[in-house]
Amino acid sequence: MLRAIKSVRWYVGELMGDHDYRKYVAHQRSHHPDHPVLSEREYWKRRYAEQDANPGARCC
Repeated sequence: MLRAIKSVRWYVGELMGDHDYRKYVAHQRSHHPDHPVLSEREYWKRRYAEQDANPGARCC
């Protein structure tokens, strides 16, 4: 039962983007170690600004 709850929690987190900053940090450290890593606040600020500037296809 606990495993199922953890799986659902992980899945919802993936859908909502909760893990995106951790993925960004891991990518930056492995592929661009000479570049500084953005703070989590700055990461989300830039991400939302990018989405607002280039909305693409979305329902809302």
